Amino acid sequence: MIYVFLANGFEEVEALTPVDLLRRSGKEVQLVGVGGKVITGSHGIAVQTDITDAEIVLGRELEMMILPGGMPGTLNLEKSEAVQTAIDFCHDREIYIAAICAAPSILGHKGLLNGREATAYPGFEEQLAGAVISEHSVVQDGHIITAQGAGAAVAFGLKLAEIFNGKEKAKALADGICYPVH
Repeated sequence: MIYVFLANGFEEVEALTPVDLLRRSGKEVQLVGVGGKVITGSHGIAVQTDITDAEIVLGRELEMMILPGGMPGTLNLEKSEAVQTAIDFCHDREIYIAAICAAPSILGHKGLLNGREATAYPGFEEQLAGAVISEHSVVQDGHIITAQGAGAAVAFGLKLAEIFNGKEKAKALADGICYPVH
């Protein structure tokens, strides 16, 4: 199971692109609404979530959690006790944590990027406390995957699909959506 946490003000492209690509690759993905079942993105798009943050189950079936960026979505995610608990649960068990755009700052504030290669939306680097800042649009260091922003959403989603399905299947997925992989 993969949880994608949505809080009001999330960046729609950064949230829904990875969901689409992971579901195309056969993964079970649930949208988790922080504070409700209908969450509105930073561009006014309302999204019906599968479950609310009160309904999440942190257990052996959890394979990954994803934090999309956007403002004030990132700030709303960071304020959520359920999100903080899920991050701690995943980090303690080395379950994948993926964050894009401004959302890697949440991990930086928790000290989880210390000594790790990471990236974020330009201007958020100083909030990645202790990270080795990368210029790459998507970076994986152990169980933590970070990405720069909406323009990297497809590459981010393909990287997440690759983690579960391997490079060949991720390449086939990229070819299926006419995404040029170099």
